[in-house]
Amino acid sequence: MLDDDLNYDDRHIAFLEALWGEGFLSPGGPEEVARILAGLDLTGKTIVDVGSGAGGITIALAGQYQAGKVIGLDVEEPVCAHARRRVADAGLTERVEIRQVTPGPFPLPDASVDIVFSKDSIVHIPDKHALAQDAFRVLRSGGWFAASDWLISHDGDPSPEMAAYIAQEDLGFGMASPSRYRDALAAAGFVDIQLTNRNPWYRDVAKEELARLVGPERQKFEATLGAEDLQGMINTWEAMLVVLDSGEHCPHHFRARKPH
Repeated sequence: MLDDDLNYDDRHIAFLEALWGEGFLSPGGPEEVARILAGLDLTGKTIVDVGSGAGGITIALAGQYQAGKVIGLDVEEPVCAHARRRVADAGLTERVEIRQVTPGPFPLPDASVDIVFSKDSIVHIPDKHALAQDAFRVLRSGGWFAASDWLISHDGDPSPEMAAYIAQEDLGFGMASPSRYRDALAAAGFVDIQLTNRNPWYRDVAKEELARLVGPERQKFEATLGAEDLQGMINTWEAMLVVLDSGEHCPHHFRARKPH
């Protein structure tokens, strides 16, 4: 289940990689990926990376984590092009496939993968129940859905501050609450459901990111993105910190297993 309400272009990709690391379009780098996957053995497994972006994580799943086959899915051509170049440079074209796909159900057969992985991208998919059902469908028995995502702490309308942040992001965020994620996973048939609030971690990290955007590195980011767009990013970070500090914006890790 994929949505297409995104707007990454080459400039934004370069900006996010300058902020978060080559091949990464969301915060935390390899360390946060390791936390999402802690305790899972990917050796020889078939993995689908939903919202694979610029390919840094997709490559790591095959290289560092020794997955047998990794299928990266994304709806945007620029990030898929970046990812394919990185896969080729890493010599992993036989084990890593990057597919640009259209919005809708995952283009994968039933019971065809061992792990559904995603990092901070399924926020763009508003229907969490359909997402969970599709993940359950493509997983083999005993397989895991392991991901991180941007969440709102409650159901119902966001606060004015949260609404302002979502509008500032301008990415069509389909934020859901932890309870809605849990309900969607349980309704799909998943067991061993775990949710971990990462707000305390990202609250501190986001302050460090903002300090980089307005501090000595500002000129570097302006050269990449342009002064006007960089100021827009700074405004976004400032709005985000308000709702991170209140706890209403609460990034989470979650994990759930398809029973045998």
